[in-house]
Amino acid sequence: MNKKITVIGSLNYDVILKIPRLPFKGETLTANGAAFSAGGKGANQAVQAAKLKTPTYMVGCVGTDASADFLVNTAKEYGVNVDYIRKVPGSSGMGVINAVEDGSVYACIVRGANFEVTKEDVDNAMPILKESGVCILQNEIPVEIIVYAIDKAKEAGCTVVLNAAPAIELPEECLSKVDILVVNEVEAEFYCHEKIDSVEKAKTEIKKMAEKYNNNVIFTLGKDGAVAYENGTIEFIPAMKVDAIETTGAGDSYIGAVSHSIIEGKSLIEACKFATKCSAITVCRMGAQPSMPTLEDVE
Repeated sequence: MNKKITVIGSLNYDVILKIPRLPFKGETLTANGAAFSAGGKGANQAVQAAKLKTPTYMVGCVGTDASADFLVNTAKEYGVNVDYIRKVPGSSGMGVINAVEDGSVYACIVRGANFEVTKEDVDNAMPILKESGVCILQNEIPVEIIVYAIDKAKEAGCTVVLNAAPAIELPEECLSKVDILVVNEVEAEFYCHEKIDSVEKAKTEIKKMAEKYNNNVIFTLGKDGAVAYENGTIEFIPAMKVDAIETTGAGDSYIGAVSHSIIEGKSLIEACKFATKCSAITVCRMGAQPSMPTLEDVE
């Protein structure tokens, strides 16, 4: 397998508010603090892979606003190749994250330039896709581009990892082309049409999903850990017990780490165990990309 990763997806400017609780309707709640960082599922996943010393390319769009250069330069500083990030007129993507003291996160995103990614952007990235062992995608770019990118990545010989987040309707034939499908419990409920309220329920539903789409699947379950389905084998990987400060980017750290491990020839279940260590470190720090561990941090 080629030892590079291409990520096609989103870049967002994140505003993170540390709050004691969610405000009530009509209430103005004073936050305990604020932080500003580069984010977006695509960029976060690319940064985590790059921090683990995997050559990583980012394909996406930013705007022409004040945050655009910050997003591109931050990814570059973490080692991501940014040659395939295109500037388009208008605003970059944005995320507003309410990080509650108990570790829970409530987030909203503004699409911005992320919805300007085109088929031409994907076509232009074919040379790097052909050099990549893994292509990572998420649902923060237009559906038609997700579908097209999956086809082109498969054509290039990549293992396709789809983080189906946020949960949106996707063509079934598209999901069947994905090699590794990753969802959290909320997204799993959307795609399975079942409440995922226990590890045993997750094991039941992950088997159904994997058999339906004929692929390998990961359900991430937050502080409970994850359930992985790999070629008929189902395994629960418990989370590490840590004092979480903020969980923004934990899922993205997990996916970047899984993809890094796949590139290194690990099984999916082995990859999930490594990713569990990475995400445990991520939640103990503030911000998405700054909090993600290097290979030295994990080892």
